Amino acid sequence: MNIESAIREGVKILKDKDILTALLDTELLMAKAVNKDRKYVLLNFYKKLNKKKLINFKKLIQKRSKRKPVAYLTNKKFFWKSDFFINYGTLIPRPETELIVENVLNLTKNKYKLNILDIGIGSGCILLSILNERKDFYGTGIDLSQNSLNISKINANNLNVSSRLKLFKTDVDKFFLGKYDLIVSNPPYINNYNIKYLEKDVSKFEPKLALDGGLDGLAVFRKVIKKSSKLIKKNGKLILEIGFDQKTKVINLLKKEGFYINRTQKDLSRNDRCIISTKI
Repeated sequence: MNIESAIREGVKILKDKDILTALLDTELLMAKAVNKDRKYVLLNFYKKLNKKKLINFKKLIQKRSKRKPVAYLTNKKFFWKSDFFINYGTLIPRPETELIVENVLNLTKNKYKLNILDIGIGSGCILLSILNERKDFYGTGIDLSQNSLNISKINANNLNVSSRLKLFKTDVDKFFLGKYDLIVSNPPYINNYNIKYLEKDVSKFEPKLALDGGLDGLAVFRKVIKKSSKLIKKNGKLILEIGFDQKTKVINLLKKEGFYINRTQKDLSRNDRCIISTKI
């Protein structure tokens, strides 16, 4: 069987399971099976597959048909300008989270040697993307998950920014080290009652620790904002990703802790997604 025929079969299996991205997913899984990139797959449709690669491909398709995310099956996800290594213990980077990176870069065009703290670093996609763009910035990442810290370390090495990165396994409540020019965070913000109603790709496979924002979705925000008010320098910026319906409540939490709201930003779906604030 050649690549084209196998892809056709894979697409049919995924479409029958109502997976909307069936073609793209199938091409990415084929790239994983043949240990090449997607471009190779698209340029070599008529290349024969050996038995081992075909079996591997079919196994990946079966796993995807059960809603396992492609990013976990391929162990990578593209974010900003780079591929990030991920595994089942890390939240899959989302395109809307790139808003944080975009805002940081816009705010720091003429800044040098800034210290940035990422609260809940996860795969490292936010902080490492910033460090990769700003070659004289320094970053600190904290997370409760040792797995996430291990993954961040791998990604930092891949991007050659590990010499400018410090990682700590800690809850934000118990972190007291340093003062920061800028703090970023994409905290868990899903109301824990609503997690079961998320798409199965998310609710069944992504880490609950990175999703669960407590009874009202704001439990982690309260801790992040309160602690950030102590860790950030005067006039330092705090940039947060928020849930689509949390803008007013998060703004109130920020104001209570002495932050001025610069602006909020919507994602491509026109949902409120990012708040930029300044410590006054």
